Amino acid sequence: MRKSGVRGIIASLAVIGVVALTGCGPAPWTVDDPEATPSASATVAPPVPNDLSSGSTQRELVAGAVTAKVDYWSTLSMDRWTAGAVKPLSVSLVTNVTPDDGQKVYLQKATVTAVAAAGDRALAPLEPQTDAATVAPGYLVLAPYSYSQTFNVGPVDEKATSVSLQITFDFLVQTTPTSAEYAKQTATDRLTVAIAQPESDD
Repeated sequence: MRKSGVRGIIASLAVIGVVALTGCGPAPWTVDDPEATPSASATVAPPVPNDLSSGSTQRELVAGAVTAKVDYWSTLSMDRWTAGAVKPLSVSLVTNVTPDDGQKVYLQKATVTAVAAAGDRALAPLEPQTDAATVAPGYLVLAPYSYSQTFNVGPVDEKATSVSLQITFDFLVQTTPTSAEYAKQTATDRLTVAIAQPESDD
């Protein structure tokens, strides 16, 4: 009878031990559900840079002895710079020359080439737009005289997320204040403008 009692006590302790171990396991709500775990983490596209996000920007370009201060802006709000829209870019510049011995600076031509992109992939460029001076030797742009023009960026591929505006200014600088000879200097710049995307139907 004593052996039977001992066996009964041992069996009871074993059951209590199993119950105790079971009670120390993780709570049911903390166990990961394999079906609830996504197979891949979601990727978020980086924001598209926009040099005209505030509506305008100013650059200082140096070409040889010529320093040009250029203002860019658009009369079309950025939320309307869509792929299919005609997008105006206004340009205004004035120059100084160093050393300033009295020679003048003329703008021979300004050229804007628009190249759309879908993310990091460049799309077909639009035809360059050129404003060539209709007077010789060019438009006087030495301060206080300035140059202003508006270029229209036409429709781009509907897949475009941005458009790069490659801008070139060709200047002629008098070699001396009384000379009819000129030195050519070229300044280049580039603006990136985001293309507004259509609202999702979701």
